[in-house]
Parts: sequence; C-alpha cells; structure tokens
Amino acid sequence: MNAPLIGITLDSEDPGGYSRFPWYAARQNYFAAVAEAGGLPFALPHLVEHVPAYLDTIAGLVVTGGAFDVDPALFGADSRHASVRLKQARTEFELAITKGALARDMPILGICGGEQLLAVALGGALIQHIPDEVESPLAHEQPNPRSEPGHAVSIEPGTLLARIAGTETIPVNSAHHQAVKSIPAPARVNALAPDGVIEGIELPGRRFCLGVQWHPEFTISPADAAIFRAFVAACRT
Repeated sequence: MNAPLIGITLDSEDPGGYSRFPWYAARQNYFAAVAEAGGLPFALPHLVEHVPAYLDTIAGLVVTGGAFDVDPALFGADSRHASVRLKQARTEFELAITKGALARDMPILGICGGEQLLAVALGGALIQHIPDEVESPLAHEQPNPRSEPGHAVSIEPGTLLARIAGTETIPVNSAHHQAVKSIPAPARVNALAPDGVIEGIELPGRRFCLGVQWHPEFTISPADAAIFRAFVAACRT
C-alpha cells in the first residue's frame, strides 16, 4: 500500500545557535511517528503563497507544537499576557494551511500548540496563561523530561479520541502554559486534565480532525501510537 504524503509544519528561529541565518527546525520524533504509522513525512516551510500547492500535494496535515503562542488578537482578546511569545510568520502560515485543509476536509492532527492553532481556526479562544486563569492548576509545564508522563487525562466517551484510545484515561506528557478555553459547536472537547484544563478537541463529521494538548510523538502510552495510526489511515481514504 502506498504511503500517504503527510505535511508536517516546522518551527522557525532567528539567527543564532544552529545558524547565523534564520532557520527551520522540528524534532525527529514527529517524522518518525508518522513514518512508523505508515505515512511519508514531508516538511512544510512557511511559504504562505505555496499553501494551495502544498494542499494539492499532501494527503494529511500535522500541525506541530513549539515554544511560542498564537497571537491573542486572532481570537478576539483585547490584551496580551506578558508571558505570550509570538512567531507571527509561523502562525500566519499555519493558520492559512489549517483553514485550507479544513475547507478540503483533509485529515488534520494538531499537537500541543497545533491543537491551540486548530481551535482558533475553528473559531475558538485560548487561555493565555493557565496559572492566571485556572484555580489550583497542575504543572502543565512539567519539570520532568517530556519523554515521561506528567499527568493523566480523562477521555470523553463517544468521541473519536475514545474510539482510538480504547480506554477512559491515559498518561500524557505536558509542555504548555496556554490551553483551549472554548470552541464553538459542532467542535467538541474530547479530553480533560484533572484540573479541568481542556486536553483534546475534535470536529465530528470529518474524515479526521483531532487536536491533543500533549505530545503523542513521544509514545508515552499505546494510545499515542494509535493516534498516528488512525490519522494516517484516514489519509488513505
């Protein structure tokens, strides 16, 4: 069976560190997880003018995470928390390609910041800084390595995520200070942390439209690998 071509969004950095010029980056395990699930991973530079061509070429879209935030102005906020760090060019590209994929009913998997970007693309809003808006929050920026679990999430019955995971709770890693605050119907929440923070969203009636707040590419639990297998399988249909 031919491997579907899966577009994976990249992070971007200013000069320094790896290069004295601007550079793209992504952890290898994003690509490995897609390949292990049967997909052919394909990196997507932030070229907004090429979004239609990218969408004509790929069979599915993975929107990755990163150490930055979606501009609060994009979900109607009238102020920006001091902790918010922007990457305007990356967000412009990811929002354009995500909305394009939604318009085509292309399978989408949003991971961590990618879930937040997906929520905004669907018309939702974000919590700008969890400690300021959630009472007695968990350590969502976990102190232990991202390759280990940070907390558990409960999965909502009857959701796509529940069918994929085959269980009511799973351990997850956690590396975020923002979270989804609200999403309009027909999108729905599919997972919650014990402190009530939204950990997963989905859009029913689509081939595959799923966002998770954790990083399943680290394969903390069998459910993580199952997410990628279900996503790649949807990209074949």
